[in-house]
Amino acid sequence: MGMEIEGCVVFAGDSVTDCGWREDPDHLGSGYVRELASGEALARCRVLNAGTGGDRLEDLERRWEEDVLAARPDVVSVMIGINDTWRRFDSGLPSDLGAFTDRYRSLLGSLAPDVGIVLLEPFVIPVDEGQMRWREDLDPRIDAVHLLAEEFGAALVPLDGILNELARRTGAAVLADDGVHPTALGHQEIAGAWRRAVSTA
Repeated sequence: MGMEIEGCVVFAGDSVTDCGWREDPDHLGSGYVRELASGEALARCRVLNAGTGGDRLEDLERRWEEDVLAARPDVVSVMIGINDTWRRFDSGLPSDLGAFTDRYRSLLGSLAPDVGIVLLEPFVIPVDEGQMRWREDLDPRIDAVHLLAEEFGAALVPLDGILNELARRTGAAVLADDGVHPTALGHQEIAGAWRRAVSTA
């Protein structure tokens, strides 16, 4: 039957969601949020991009009230977690998995009971050996997203698996030249995966 999408839809997350929406006259950015906003699925919706580049979950938590709850959304879509992993490896700033899960659960629990929820897996499409090591930190976060999707009856978008499977045929850089930030094709694939997940939720 699929999730009913109408009213206000807020997309929250990091730079993968952000895509320069603040400099965009339409406030959508150049990525998957724009792809979705211009398609039939959200044609009758008010679409808000609340992504902020560089955000970890704790950053999203600080602005959740202002950027998400204040919009009185009917549907909230969240993709967060890759920077929690990335900062461990490039800055020595680990993010505790238990705290990550508890904070994420608290944010989702603050939504009104009738708000539809879409959760996207954080992902890495490794372009070098160093990023292969990220899996030990990222995979448990992906498992946490699955757990929360089940708890909250959310539509789950299994992006990490989808994109890595596609990368085996195309090469990682075709989808994200640094393994994280999608190319135009990468954003199209994210939008397509989102539509499929919502249509079957």
